[in-house]
Amino acid sequence: MTYREFFSHVVDVVEGVGAAILVIGGLGAFARFAREVAVRRGQDAYGDLRKNLGRVILLGLEVLIIADIIRTIVVDSTVENVAVLGIIVLIRVVLSFSLEVEIDGMWPWNRWRVAADKPPSES
Repeated sequence: MTYREFFSHVVDVVEGVGAAILVIGGLGAFARFAREVAVRRGQDAYGDLRKNLGRVILLGLEVLIIADIIRTIVVDSTVENVAVLGIIVLIRVVLSFSLEVEIDGMWPWNRWRVAADKPPSES
């Protein structure tokens, strides 16, 4: 087995892990949603579902980006593949930011403002 073949198999495994995170995490989020609807009669269960699905998608995308980077750097290192990787990473970064806004309700760089507005805990 050559160096490139080995890392090609590594990329396949990492992609499989990313896909498994998306599928299993998505099913888990929906199972949790069904449980919350039954227990709380649907109060804010939809919002929790959206947050949980967003987190699962973010984690799955991060793992899939790792696979793309390994493939581009080690397996198929051509200028065209590097350009495609750059576009894929750019799209996923924009998607990640938009998902974080969906989850937290604010841009990541505004979290310090919310933290500064909260009074210190009395513990």
